[in-house]
Amino acid sequence: MQSLTSSDEFDAVLESPLVVVYKHSSRCPISVLAADEVARFEEEQPEVPVYLVDVIDQRALSRQIAARLEVVHHSPQAIVLAHGRVVWHGSHFDVRREALAERVGTLVSD
Repeated sequence: MQSLTSSDEFDAVLESPLVVVYKHSSRCPISVLAADEVARFEEEQPEVPVYLVDVIDQRALSRQIAARLEVVHHSPQAIVLAHGRVVWHGSHFDVRREALAERVGTLVSD
C-alpha cells in the first residue's frame, strides 16, 4: 500500500481509472483485521493501486477525503474509486478482500 500524505497526492489519485483508498487507524483493533484483508486484496489484484491514509497522522487529509467524496468518515474504511467517483465503500467488518474483489471485478468486466 502506498501512503497518501497530502492533498496533491489525493488529487492525483482522483485522476486514476480505478483505485482503492484505505483509511486506517493504528489505535483500532478492527483496523488491524481490515488492513490484513486489504493487503490480501492487493496481493491478488496487483493491477489495482491501493492507497493508505493513516487517520491518526493524517487527520486533516482524512477529513478532506470524507468531505470531498461525500462519504462519512469511518476507520477502518475502504473506498473504491473509478475516475474519481465513489463506486463502493465499506467500513469496519465490511472491509473484506472478497467485497473489494467483487466490486472491482464488476468494474473491470464492464
